[in-house]
Amino acid sequence: MAEETDQLSFSGAPATKEQLGEKLFFEKMLSADRSASCASCHIPAYGFADTAALSRGVGGHLGVRNSPSCANMSERPYLFYDGRAATLEEQVRFPIEDTNEMALPINEAVKRLRANKQYVEWFKKIFGEGPTERNLKVAIAAFERTLETSRTLFDRYMDGDSMAISASAIRGRELFMSKKAKCFDCHFSPDFTGDEFRNIGLYDGVRYTDKGRYAITKKEEDMGKFKVPGLRNVSVTAPYMHNGMFRTLAEVIEYYDDPYKVVPAPVNMDTLMVEPLHLTAEEKKDLENFLLTLTDDRFKK
Repeated sequence: MAEETDQLSFSGAPATKEQLGEKLFFEKMLSADRSASCASCHIPAYGFADTAALSRGVGGHLGVRNSPSCANMSERPYLFYDGRAATLEEQVRFPIEDTNEMALPINEAVKRLRANKQYVEWFKKIFGEGPTERNLKVAIAAFERTLETSRTLFDRYMDGDSMAISASAIRGRELFMSKKAKCFDCHFSPDFTGDEFRNIGLYDGVRYTDKGRYAITKKEEDMGKFKVPGLRNVSVTAPYMHNGMFRTLAEVIEYYDDPYKVVPAPVNMDTLMVEPLHLTAEEKKDLENFLLTLTDDRFKK
């Protein structure tokens, strides 16, 4: 479990539900032993993702999946890799109650907030009532909706600045959208996701056993499928995949070029992945350079 690296973006008492949600996002009182907050695994400096393959929660418990970015989630119809939540408000309770994460029943979290005079005052000022499960969820979700990013080199290029990205990145974008690389078949829309569930070959029932979406739907066709993530800020949200198995974008591109080198006998793999891409070394670098243009200014080191 990484430590939070950013402070609140405002000083003093929260004046809006978004500011109260930000305060709660950093609030360790919402974990069983008061050691972890949402920001412990969704680190602001890293695109609101974690830097560990699998995050550790309270008591050192190891999670079962990578903690992805919670930025650019306002338009997502499903949350989590398996899509178990349909709204940001619904999403809030899962990490708070998960025994591998914050491990605190949400009604107990509300009790702690009600016992805190400062929080009672803030909730009453903003919501007209003290802390409740409903307004706790509303506040955190409201903050998460502020985490939209669009100040990237790519956005400047699309707005008409032809010099905003390199020739290599331009070639990478063309390849990204081509039938050869097929990236755009899954990563489209302004946030570079179609909000679909796909099996990219990381399930074989032996070494890779996470069933993904199947655990929610119990449909055989969902075996090994995971929600296609958006790609904004992808350069700062390593490691990658639901299990955090790849440390670099170059490794991810190598995997997509030929998944069978990693998983020789995948089960239920998407038909888009069946044939290796046969990308050249230059094409792989061009793709990586294009992905680097999707980083928002606030996350540039």
